[in-house]
Amino acid sequence: MPAPDGPGAGTVRRRTAGAGGPRLLMVHGLAENDSVWDRSIGLLPPAYEVWSARLPWSAEGVQDWGTDGDLAGPLARVLAAVPGGPEIVVAHSMSAAVLLDLVDRESRRGGDALARFGIRGLVLVSPFYRRTAEEFDWDTISHYLNDFHLIMEEGLRVHSGDRLPVSLRAAMGERVRDRVGPYGWLRFFELYLRTPQLQTGRITVPCLVLGGEKDFAAPPGESVVLAAALPDARALVLPGCGHFPMIEEAERFASETVTFVNSLGTGAPQRGPVPDTALEHRR
Repeated sequence: MPAPDGPGAGTVRRRTAGAGGPRLLMVHGLAENDSVWDRSIGLLPPAYEVWSARLPWSAEGVQDWGTDGDLAGPLARVLAAVPGGPEIVVAHSMSAAVLLDLVDRESRRGGDALARFGIRGLVLVSPFYRRTAEEFDWDTISHYLNDFHLIMEEGLRVHSGDRLPVSLRAAMGERVRDRVGPYGWLRFFELYLRTPQLQTGRITVPCLVLGGEKDFAAPPGESVVLAAALPDARALVLPGCGHFPMIEEAERFASETVTFVNSLGTGAPQRGPVPDTALEHRR
């Protein structure tokens, strides 16, 4: 289903029909696509009405998306494209930062993006967040610039189930990095640099902030710090997991998502319990 401004703005598609359950929208991160959710969507209750988005910064997205400084606009159009509005938004990686930026920008103008789109809860997966501007230094920039291809490689490794030869994975990682390009990288890092200025107190809906213990792209400590900065949030760090918990720990990811959704009072059916081996932090 195209978003209102056409194919370049992003699309949503309905993944499960649902039967009176809550509406979820799953939003992929940078240089991914909505297949990143396939494994975990299949583990959600059939009553859920699940939608997934494809945004301009997807793996097959608009080539020059990075030259557009407004990333919140395409995300807003995708949110508006879900019939009835998404009650719960599950956003991964860079798109979690875009979502927080959208809410922040609208609140500074006196609006309320959460209410406008009917959002009742957020699941922020492997988010990028720093509490103070002083936490950004030259080493940080060097890491995310010079090792950016390694983050792309990690996505390829997880998606392929370690089936790609190392040399091929490295070449493909560089190709994905080059497709994102300098402008795309700048859009990502600008979002990251703005996170200390986010008015997190305005994000009043309940949030689950979910990270991976071995995530070298978005360090798990940042999930904990972000949850502490939000008015109503729980941080969960999954042991042994990297940047893609929805793939690497799909069963646990689905279970925690359902537990969170149930806590919102949507009447969704419960899944069976999963052993609690995660590192949990509550505000």
